[in-house]
Parts: sequence; C-alpha cells; structure tokens
Amino acid sequence: MDKLLPYIILTVLAIFIFSCVQRRGSKTIVEKITASDILGNPAYPAISYGGYRQKTRDIEPSVAEIKEDMQILSAMGIKLLRTYNVYLKEAANLLQAISQLKKENPRFEMYVMLGAWIDCKNAWTHVPDHEAESVQNEAEIERAVALAKQYPDIVKIIAVGNEAMVKWAAHYYVQPDVILKWVNHLQQLKEEGELPKTLWITSSDNFASWGGGGAEYHVEALNQLIKAVDFLSVHTYPMHDTHYNPDFWGVPETEIHLTDLQKTDAAMLRAKNYAVAQYNSVVSYMKNLGVNKPVHIGETGWATLSTERYGQNGSKATDEYKSGSYYHLMRKWTDSIGVTCFYFEAFDEPWKDATNPNGSENHFGLINLQSEAKYALWDLVDRGVFNGLTRNGKPITKTYNGNSFALLKEVKSPPAASEIKAMKHTVH
Repeated sequence: MDKLLPYIILTVLAIFIFSCVQRRGSKTIVEKITASDILGNPAYPAISYGGYRQKTRDIEPSVAEIKEDMQILSAMGIKLLRTYNVYLKEAANLLQAISQLKKENPRFEMYVMLGAWIDCKNAWTHVPDHEAESVQNEAEIERAVALAKQYPDIVKIIAVGNEAMVKWAAHYYVQPDVILKWVNHLQQLKEEGELPKTLWITSSDNFASWGGGGAEYHVEALNQLIKAVDFLSVHTYPMHDTHYNPDFWGVPETEIHLTDLQKTDAAMLRAKNYAVAQYNSVVSYMKNLGVNKPVHIGETGWATLSTERYGQNGSKATDEYKSGSYYHLMRKWTDSIGVTCFYFEAFDEPWKDATNPNGSENHFGLINLQSEAKYALWDLVDRGVFNGLTRNGKPITKTYNGNSFALLKEVKSPPAASEIKAMKHTVH
C-alpha cells in the first residue's frame, strides 16, 4: 500500500487538474461566445421579449419577475432575446436579472440583442417631421452603449431602431440616413476599442425597408446601411397581410373540396412560403449591391386573437391552432437554413392595446397572462419542461385545459379566394 500511495496521489491530482482545466475551459468558451457564434446557430433559439404584465408600461416588470420569465424561457431552450428600447427600465432590469441568474448558476446561459429606439422629430404628435430626427436619439444610443459596456458577457448585438424606416410607421419613422449615422457611430466605437469588436450592430426593420419593397425604399442611404451593418434583421408578418395583401391567403378553387382543417393547414403553409418570399426579396436586393452577409428574421409572429380585421369577422387568421402551426413552420424552416428567428413574442403584453383587451397586439405571446402555454407549446408542457416553474405564482399549464377538441372548435378556415378580395375592401 505504501508503494501505491504516491501513484494514488498523482492520479487524484491529475484528475483534479483535468477537472479544473475543463471547468476553466468551459467558462472561457462561454465568456468568449460572440454574435457570430450565436446567430444562425439552431442551438441558440431566439425570441422577442417584453415582460410587461399590466395595461401600462408605467408599471415596470421587477427583476424578480424577469428572473421568473428567464427561467421559463431557458427551460424552453431559448438562449437569445431581443429587446426594443433602453429609455425604460425593463432592458436594464433584464440584464440585471440575467446577471444574477448567471451568478446563482454558472451554467445559466442567455444573451441579448439590445434595441435602441429611434424616432423622428416631433414623433407621436400630429406633425411628425420625417426629415429630421428626435433629439432623444443620441441619449438612447448612449444608454445602449453604457449597458453593452456594463454587460459585455450578455449583450452581443445592438439593434438601432425598430421598424424605424418603414413608411407605414407614420408616427415616428426616419429616413435611412439617420439609422446609418448611428450604425456608423457604433461601428466607430468598436474600431476605437470603446465597444468589443465582436459586438454586432444592425437595425431591425420591415422587409420592405431593407430593399424588399418598392422603389421608394431603394435609396443610396439604404445601400450604405446594408454595407455598414454586421447583419440584416428583417421583419415579416404574413398574418397582417391576410388583410392587407391577402392573395396568398384565400382558399383556391382546387382546395374547396378539402375539410376546414385541411384548408387551414394548406393556408398556413402558403403563409410560411409568403414569409420566405419576403425574406428572399431582401437577400436578392442585398446581393444585387454586391454584398453578401447574414440575413436573419428579426421579428415574425402570429396572434391568437383579434377583434379587428384579422379575426372571425375579417380574414379569420387568428386562433391558437394557426399560431402554433406558423410557429413550428417558421422554426423548422429557419433552423434548416441556419437563420436565427426572433419569434414575436414570448408572453402576452396587455399594454399594447390597453383600450381593446381582445386586440391582436395583446395576443402575440406564446404564454398568456394566466400562465398558460398556448397550443404552440403544448408539447413542452407534456414533456415536463416547465415542471417546478411558475409565473405570477401559477404553474405553466395548457390553454383549453389541453382539450384539443375545444381548441379546434374555434378554428375557422380562411375565406375562399373569390370572397377574400371583396373582404379586403369592406373590412376596416
């Protein structure tokens, strides 16, 4: 035994050293993970996050509430979040919450695409000036920079503006040269070492604004912006176009003989293909400029309820079955081609249309305000991924009590193609 003792000690020491190296190596890898490692990687699913639980943003989600949300999203496998502004406390609270969770559990992993809100001069008034920018933009960019510097292990991307260039955002849109100015500013901070060189900079906007729309968007400032960003973050919303551009949505004569559910399934496949076409229109425009860089889905989603033009009295687009179908179709497609999809959104947020509780903007979440997972996530509930987790003190259960027959009773197939054009002109 005396002769074996030195070998035993050496063996134990070797195992200890190897273990330490493994842990240190693992920690180093996590610390060095960058946007280029995350974006386009199916191992890092993304989602848009807003944690507001009340009908007003005056009541900010607390750090404790956000930690609750983060544990739910982490259980879903989500590892990348998108936020929208830093002038409110939510983004700072989110970063604090993630930082605390990482300290409590070194294996906890969550990253952020930090949004900086951009407005035109006199935004949200009766006289917006779309040729000039708000004086608040500079302070918003400064806040985003400060948070990126404070949490470099979490903030991997900064997005300048949200749908800030698309012309239907009439209350606040700016010209592309404004976005270009701030993207160039952030890229310069990277060059100067003020921000990490691995921090990626983009703008998150509608597909039309990225060149996939009409000629009114094809301006030199946009072309320069495409060259300046590290990747393009593109929005596509077939759900909205079931009203605004419904040619893809109506049931063609060749499908009239199908069951209502078969008609719905076929329509949802067309909706996915419609989103693919919008994505490809941006890729095509970019490549025509001689540019070849990543293009990701910065936002897409499908509401589960609407009393407006997308509901039962309109295009009949909104219900949990269609929402779940779109979610899975988009996840499957983007994963298959190595594109990140920031699905919109994680949780229902009632402030978005506070005067109309059944308005579609309040119902894009995958989990509702009653802590119920909608149809898109029923399989996760069945697998027990939410076991032991709560939101507002309630465990995560299924909508409809998991009764698929009750859910399907509310599913209406899209109108016939022959009817839908008339509906487009009569529903307001």
